[in-house]
Formats: sequence, C-alpha cells, structure tokens
Amino acid sequence: MKKIARITTQKKHKNRYNIFLQTPDGDAYGFSVDEAILIEYRLSKGMELEDEMISILEQKDTLHKAYTLTIHFLSYRMRSEKEVSDYLQKKEVDGTHIDEIIKRLKREKWVDDQQFAQMFVRSRKNSSSKGPKMIRQELYEKGVDESKITSALEQYSVEEQKQKVEKLINKKLQSKSKDSHQKRIDQIKQNLMQKGFDSGVISMVIQEMDTTEDADREWEVLQLQGEKLLYKYQKKHSGFALKQKVMEGLYRKGFSFDMINQFIDQSLQDE
Repeated sequence: MKKIARITTQKKHKNRYNIFLQTPDGDAYGFSVDEAILIEYRLSKGMELEDEMISILEQKDTLHKAYTLTIHFLSYRMRSEKEVSDYLQKKEVDGTHIDEIIKRLKREKWVDDQQFAQMFVRSRKNSSSKGPKMIRQELYEKGVDESKITSALEQYSVEEQKQKVEKLINKKLQSKSKDSHQKRIDQIKQNLMQKGFDSGVISMVIQEMDTTEDADREWEVLQLQGEKLLYKYQKKHSGFALKQKVMEGLYRKGFSFDMINQFIDQSLQDE
C-alpha cells in the first residue's frame, strides 16, 4: 500500500498532474494522470493506493492519452474506422486499447463509416473529376464496408455523371492536339474510364453530344502526320510499298479512308 504525498500540476500541460508517493526516503514521483482520471478516481493527498490500483490508473491514463490523440487526429476531418485504427497502430498503441477507443468513438459518433462514406462521395463528386468506380475503390481502400459504399454512391446520380463527363469531354476537345479526331475521342473514353466513369455512361454522352470532327482541322492534322510518315518511310520504301506504309500509319492514327486517300493522291502522285 502506498500513500499519495502530494499532487502537482505539470508546467507544460496544465490538465495533467504528477502524483508523488511517500517512501522511506521521502516523497518520490510515482506516475502522472490526466485531469479526467484525477477527478474520476478522486485522487487526493493522503489517499492510499495498492499496487494493483496504481497499475489500473497508469493503464487508464495511457488509454486516455491515446483517445485524446485520436480526437486531435479527427479534428482535421472525418476518418473511416480503418484510418483511425491504422493511425493508432502507427503510434504503437496497444491493440486492446485500439479496440476500446474505436468502440467509444463509435458510441460518441466521432467514427461512423456510413456517414463518412456519404460525406466522402459528396466531396469527391463536387470537387473532383472522379467517377463512381474510382470513388468506390478509394472507399474500399479506406476499409468501408461494401454495402455502405453502395448506399453512399446512390447520391451520385447518372444525370450528374453525364454532366461531369460532358464537361470533361468538351474541355479535352477544346485543347490543342496533333492527333486525329477519332484518336482523341478514343483517348478521351480511355481517360474517363480511368477516372472511374462507366463505359455505358461515356458512350451515352458522346452519342448525345455534337462531337463531329472539324474537317479543316482534321485535314491539317492529317497532313502533319502524313508528312512525318513519309519522311520516316521513304528512305527505305518507294512506290506501292511506301503508299501502304503511309496509309497503314494514318489509319492506325484514326483518320478516315477518304482523307487518307486524298492525302496519298496529292502527296504521292509521282509514286
């Protein structure tokens, strides 16, 4: 049995207290506790503590410090249960304490994966160019349950997806490019799928949009690409073989047969 000799406030942390115990050689530092634990156990000068109780108080204080650390972590933004668990593991918090902390956070609504998923989807659809599939993957990596993800993604309607896809397509088509119109469309489709949009939604938007090629621009780009191919192949080929190489190259780049034949007729008349 040990008796509390005195209790002092820590200089740097006013809500923490040092507990000094009586020993044959005089007062000696025993342990420290948070104000919440001091009040909960009514610790005061002269109180006698068994070794088992001191151990309990130390464990309680360790748990409280980890909980306070977690609240600070959550103060910046909402986190998933897995994110909290990963954070505490990095801080080397004991596994049993992690379970206890998460249970308490869930009771107090600091951690709620369904609410987290709802907010995450809302934030992503309003402030990013990501589609539902990418958002789903992000939530999955954050440890959110599949059913909660599906429920949260219901707020990302097909109409909203179409509006975002159309905006992204228009932006891409307005940018300068040395590729054919068809190749640009194919690249845009691929890019949108990588962003997490469904191929069906992308195709639907493209069908509804006026994405017809600008003939003058297409011819200008074809001439540029055709000249490059001519320069590349005419060192080793001539006649029919040269025509075939240039035609195949332009076709792979997405140009129409009519435009390719027009270029061949104009550029390789002598051949």
